[in-house]
Amino acid sequence: MSTASPSANKLPSRSDVSPEDCWDLSTLFENDEQWEAAFKALDEKIATYETYKGRLGESPETLREAMDFDSQFSRDSERVAIYAFLKTTEDQGNSDYQAMKSRFQNLAVRASQVASYWSPELLGIDPKKMDELVADPALQPYRLDLERLLRRRPHTLTDREERLLAMQGEMASAAGNAFRQLNDVDLRFGTVEDEDGNEHELSHATFIQLLHKPTRKVRRAAFQQYYQEISEHENTLAATLAGSIHSDVYYARARNHDSALHAALFPDNVPVSVYDNLISAVRESLPSVHEYFDVRRRKMDLPDIHHFDTYVPILSDMKKEHTWDQAVDVVIESLSPLGSDYTNALEKGLRGRWADRYPNRGKQSGAFSCGSFDGAPYILMNFKTDVLNDVYTLTHEAGHSMHSYYSASSQPFQYYNYTIFVAEVASTFNEQLLTEHLLKNADSDAERAFLINNELDGIRATVVRQTMFAEFEKRTHEMAENGDPLTVASMRAVYRELLDAYFGPEFVVDKELELECFRIPHFYRAFYVYKYATGLSAAVALSRRVLEGGQGELDDYLKFLSGGCSKDPLDLLRDAGVDMEKPEPVKTTLDRFKQLTKELDSLL
Repeated sequence: MSTASPSANKLPSRSDVSPEDCWDLSTLFENDEQWEAAFKALDEKIATYETYKGRLGESPETLREAMDFDSQFSRDSERVAIYAFLKTTEDQGNSDYQAMKSRFQNLAVRASQVASYWSPELLGIDPKKMDELVADPALQPYRLDLERLLRRRPHTLTDREERLLAMQGEMASAAGNAFRQLNDVDLRFGTVEDEDGNEHELSHATFIQLLHKPTRKVRRAAFQQYYQEISEHENTLAATLAGSIHSDVYYARARNHDSALHAALFPDNVPVSVYDNLISAVRESLPSVHEYFDVRRRKMDLPDIHHFDTYVPILSDMKKEHTWDQAVDVVIESLSPLGSDYTNALEKGLRGRWADRYPNRGKQSGAFSCGSFDGAPYILMNFKTDVLNDVYTLTHEAGHSMHSYYSASSQPFQYYNYTIFVAEVASTFNEQLLTEHLLKNADSDAERAFLINNELDGIRATVVRQTMFAEFEKRTHEMAENGDPLTVASMRAVYRELLDAYFGPEFVVDKELELECFRIPHFYRAFYVYKYATGLSAAVALSRRVLEGGQGELDDYLKFLSGGCSKDPLDLLRDAGVDMEKPEPVKTTLDRFKQLTKELDSLL
């Protein structure tokens, strides 16, 4: 067996990778035969949903029995689904595992169809009778689930109206589907020549890579060529984005929400004030962001600064090598403030078989954590020894995995799976501790400056940039709600105002950058990006609290990791020591940004 190390000239096939470098999925199923047996048993259980139709309000005991069945069915489904998914990521060319995943998806659709009566039937029960059911001791384990369902009552329509809305699903996704086909398939960006005369095919992925090039001529060429292609399709891209925005507004109105923003925040029970406070706090701190751009311009010895100058590290020749074991050492050392229970469990997993470590032929690119209630919290990596960001990626995904580990260990199945609103807190918290550790152990001012630059770019990308996106979403949806036209010109004008404000008066905002608003896939899942900004802000505030506090502060954070979805996201964070309904967490993050900018200026 060979180790699929990142230094290999040719990627090995999956069968040639050492088992020690691969995850061990036996915590889910020992082998494919066990999966087949579980799949068959799950398939046979689908019909059981029919036995509860029309009976959910019969008695507390009947409803408890039905919910026990539904919970166990969901739990069994999770194991079957995750095993199939993880097997497909090992080698995406393996048709057997693609078929396994497809079979489960078909099963899930059939189960959803049979159980489609569930929520409407519960919401159709007389409110007084439903209150009595919810209060019954027999339903105590599911009380929060039921209360969350009942919150939807004012926004649930008649059966006929719900059926009509459901029938519109494919039409509602048409704008997003058209954008993805154009963006992912039909756009052609040509090639760009690098500083050594080598031709690179320009794509969404290589665009960012080329913006990291030290040679400004290469960065400028990639930027201009990329946006030339976007400009040639700006009318189509504007039409698809406008269609998505109008769809959001339509569904919000149909379901009696005050606005599309209210509708998007409703599932997490997040007030609009959280969204508005984020924008206000970032706006107040924009002078610090503008100062950072000026530091970057001066330290890169540029006559002016453009967007294509903001990705390349100021110290672009800094290298740091880490083998897998060395990376694990650094991650575990950096997380020591979280206590031995946390680090021992994580180290055992990372040195054992939680992680699928290296690239192999056909393996899914990137990285992710995939936790579940019954299995280990697996991590997919494509680890490279010469990329410092891969160490950050490892601790990031480890944060997700330990969040799953603690929640699954502390909560029943129905409340273990945390929401997206809090998901990025645990991962970026770990990144904060890693940065703190690396800064303390930096060998030189240059290394310290490199790490600070990396941290500043992370905050700018995750808090400042995502907040600008969030403000664009808010303003364009308000335009649609007010009956104002959404055109190429009107959306470019809104985006230009934001670019000028967020980048500052001394920054050269190229006219092509106005087109950026038409190429952001997240805009087709509106009011999602703000969670990146709130997540990192909460992580920075909580990491400062743990690092500067004592056992009580640590216990609060570990309790948060153990909370799953047993409370609403804001309540979980509030218990941990950070109140996202107030602007202070965002201000704490941006104050750190300001301090680090000053230190970077002094070091370089």
